[in-house]
Amino acid sequence: MGVDAVLMRVAQPGTGPRRRRLTQVDVFVDEADLFARLCTGSGLPMLSRVDPYGTLVLTAVEMAQLLSEIDATRRGVTEASQRAALDEVGRLARICQEDSSTELHLEGD
Repeated sequence: MGVDAVLMRVAQPGTGPRRRRLTQVDVFVDEADLFARLCTGSGLPMLSRVDPYGTLVLTAVEMAQLLSEIDATRRGVTEASQRAALDEVGRLARICQEDSSTELHLEGD
């Protein structure tokens, strides 16, 4: 039931979605389901949208809100492993925020 965070580079020559290509740039694998549990229990709008069985695709424009919610959640956790998971997803979100040619895919099992 983990939610992996996958940073993808988007190449879309032309205007049609048919030629859209995704390349994986970096990934955080949620092996212990830490990020998934933090999302479902957060009560925050964007993190609550994360589906442990589906995929949520976020663009650079949405990273400010995601980072804000990750920071708020991080302040409420005490376990080092939970903080590490949030830090890794936050790292990928910051890269995505700075590079509009990327998307952050939050992929459930």
